[in-house]
Amino acid sequence: MSADTAARLAATALQVLAVAAGGPLLIGVMRQVRARLEGRAGAGVGQPWRDLRKLLRRAPATPTGTGWAFRLGPLLLMGTSLVLAAVVPLLTTASPLDPAADLFAVVGLLALGTVTLALAALDTGTAFGGMGASREITVLALVEPTILVSVLALSARVGSTNLAEVVTATLHDPPRVASPASLLAAAALAIVVVAETGRLPVDNPSTHLELTMIHEAMVLEYAGTDLALVEWASSIRLTVLLGLLASLFAPWGIAGAGLAGLPLALVAFAAKVGVLGAGLGAAEVFIAKLRLFRVPELLAGSFVLALLAVTSSFFLA
Repeated sequence: MSADTAARLAATALQVLAVAAGGPLLIGVMRQVRARLEGRAGAGVGQPWRDLRKLLRRAPATPTGTGWAFRLGPLLLMGTSLVLAAVVPLLTTASPLDPAADLFAVVGLLALGTVTLALAALDTGTAFGGMGASREITVLALVEPTILVSVLALSARVGSTNLAEVVTATLHDPPRVASPASLLAAAALAIVVVAETGRLPVDNPSTHLELTMIHEAMVLEYAGTDLALVEWASSIRLTVLLGLLASLFAPWGIAGAGLAGLPLALVAFAAKVGVLGAGLGAAEVFIAKLRLFRVPELLAGSFVLALLAVTSSFFLA
């Protein structure tokens, strides 16, 4: 193995570890920011990790009548989340998995994780599981095309759908971040990231009201280590999506080939994702959850923004 390949593998391993370890901490930061703004002390940034440790010590529970879809759901969701953490350019653009960091592959991995959890919810045969799966697939059908179209607006000027190449092009030409295509794509992606990760105003991760649940309705039957994997994977997906948003529109600090720039890249990644997470947590204090039939209208609006971004990338280049 050459030194260059070893460096790239080390960078990818560090990226996966950073995302896996930082995902629960990001959730803790968001909860703490929200608690402070609501006048509460909060449980602390490390509380999600303490919750995961407690769940990992408990045995999983398998409802009677469920099959392989329910049992493999948490493992497949966690597996796709870790693969996403490895292929998306967060710390470096010189990963050995760069050929796999294609826009369509990343969106496919996101969809695979969502569909896996929806099938697991349907496998329980409960009303809550079916309701949550139906709602999640409805959101998925509107979110994934928007991600494809909005990032396509950025990749059209690069001539490639490889995310690392898109990020590198932005690094070499910083003014393109302020172009109409980039601004419209950023707005569209911000909305779909909120929807994909089940945050307000699309979903409320802290509610257990049957009329409003989407993600929580799908995981009600999980317990112990299975629930820990689902919650951990959800935090990883949130970290990856916020990191992707930061990499596409504020890529400064990302390392190239070699290990010398990784410490700075890690600090920059933590700062950017932390700021985005804190901002998202703060915004949730001042907004209410949309009624369910209004969610498609919001996501359709984000798709229109993505289409406008693609149009402007061709006509205003």
